[in-house]
Amino acid sequence: MDWLTNLIWHGGKFFGIDWGVWKVVGWLGNLIFFSRFIVQWHATEKKKRVVVPQAFWWLSLTGSLLLLAYSVRQRDSVFIFAYAFTWIPYTRNLIIHYRHKNAHTDCAGCGKKIPPQSNYCPNCGAKVEPSISSAGSL
Repeated sequence: MDWLTNLIWHGGKFFGIDWGVWKVVGWLGNLIFFSRFIVQWHATEKKKRVVVPQAFWWLSLTGSLLLLAYSVRQRDSVFIFAYAFTWIPYTRNLIIHYRHKNAHTDCAGCGKKIPPQSNYCPNCGAKVEPSISSAGSL
């Protein structure tokens, strides 16, 4: 059991690492960025089809920004470039998700939300009458 203690507390340091605020930021960024895979995997297994939930994009954005901040602080050009632009698709996907969610309408039959351009309510099967705004886009 001494080997385990020595692994965790090596040289009087947790995992032998010199911890500071920026080291915590870097590790927190890694943890958050990695956790997005667990969230996506869980959502996919639950629905039995490939799903990318909104939380995946939030974790991607948060983790990459923390890793960018850490890499800028460390002045590591390789990691600065690696995370400098990743926020763009993450933010865009969050915007698309938000717009799609807001485009849902209420079903006249059951009152539940239905996706835009639906012909029938996926909840109750009622025929959906096209709205004026969606009829103009046909």
